[in-house]
Amino acid sequence: MQNSKPKQPNPYQSAIKKEQDEVVLSYMPALKAMAYRLKERLPANIDVNDLVSMGTIEMIKLSKTYNKEQNDSFWGYAKKRVYGSMLDYLRSLDVLSRTDRKLLKEINLLIDSYFNEHEYEPDDEYLANALSVDLQKIREARSAGAIASVLSLDERVDIQSEHNTEEFVIRSELLERIENVLNEFSQRDQLVMQLYYYEELSLREIAEILNISEGRVSQIHARLLKKIRENLEVNG
Repeated sequence: MQNSKPKQPNPYQSAIKKEQDEVVLSYMPALKAMAYRLKERLPANIDVNDLVSMGTIEMIKLSKTYNKEQNDSFWGYAKKRVYGSMLDYLRSLDVLSRTDRKLLKEINLLIDSYFNEHEYEPDDEYLANALSVDLQKIREARSAGAIASVLSLDERVDIQSEHNTEEFVIRSELLERIENVLNEFSQRDQLVMQLYYYEELSLREIAEILNISEGRVSQIHARLLKKIRENLEVNG
């Protein structure tokens, strides 16, 4: 009986695999920058390495379908779907029950009331005592709420859409109309939009300026984007 010869690697397939690997490696810095920027808006318990892992898996898949003859840039071809894979991972963590949503609403109302009176946010211990809820439950609800706010309709990237909500909002020809809409908002809410869109500060920097949490800034930002979009749609 003759010994079967080991299968020789296909040079063409090997070259394709090498090119795919090189594409993925060359865009890892861009992927990591995306993950860290998203992480800035998330609770501390979310590990940025998990976001990077999810994005890498998606980027490897996309490298196998990328056609450089049809797309000038791999990152331009892949970035929305890579970002979408990170959001999908976060959605798997978004486990707010109806009870948690009710609690989160009570927490936010209490934070608003406290902030309006004292100009800074109450801590979790205050919230737990005021609502007669276990401290760990408060922390879990706020963490889940922060994730949910990032995943709100106004913050999600629609992979099939040419523009996401933020890109729509900041088009130069709409700025004047947006400013008119902002006049209906409170001074603090106007400041959030000004710092984010005109001064181009991060949510973390805005949180430090206003002495509130990043999650709170994210919630305010998502709420305002929704109101602005609804107003613009109504008024054509």
